[in-house]
Amino acid sequence: MTGPYGYPEPFYAPGWTPPPPPTDGVSVAALVTGMLGTGPVALVLGLVGLRRTRPAAPRPRRGRGLAVAGVVLGAVATLAWVPLIAVLVGSAVASRPLPADVPAPVDAHAVQLVPGSCLAEVPEDGPVDRVRVVPCADPHAAQVLSSYAFEPGADWPGAAEASARVAASCTLTAAERDQGTRMLAWAPTEASWARGDRAGLCVAVPPAPVTGSLLDGTAAPA
Repeated sequence: MTGPYGYPEPFYAPGWTPPPPPTDGVSVAALVTGMLGTGPVALVLGLVGLRRTRPAAPRPRRGRGLAVAGVVLGAVATLAWVPLIAVLVGSAVASRPLPADVPAPVDAHAVQLVPGSCLAEVPEDGPVDRVRVVPCADPHAAQVLSSYAFEPGADWPGAAEASARVAASCTLTAAERDQGTRMLAWAPTEASWARGDRAGLCVAVPPAPVTGSLLDGTAAPA
């Protein structure tokens, strides 16, 4: 086709534009894990995605908004996890067994006691939670002599039956009985059983405070 002066009309082609940059896979993963409530995982992926989609990145990538969403969702979920983590850590610490002879006095939960633990005083009758544990070289009113292990998968046998089983495992020597030592049987309560407590304790109570250990025969009047 020619123009009015006999010259061919110029041909106009549509302008060429480069293809859009790809969407960043890490940013996509940040959003997905954030929606799933994975907390720290989404937070870390989101931060990486922000770095990969920044304007000055060596390779242009889309998905910065996805990375931002991943960071926000991850931060929210992580904050929601903090109380749960604190409870789990506290529970683990509260149930961690003590050494058989502690180096210094410490307040502990009854479930942390082991054979050898020396108690500053005997708790009143009833459920026992916290006790004062002291080095056996210090004067003490009682000592854990042995423990009784219930079957891990057993059903709650009831308070009376649990106490009877533990008591049947607790024994004193004739000499200890002649000296006036008595034995206490501490069994799990229904509440502690539900938390996984499956151990009973045999606690010897001499007629007066002693120093040393009943287990190795070094106990003597304080």
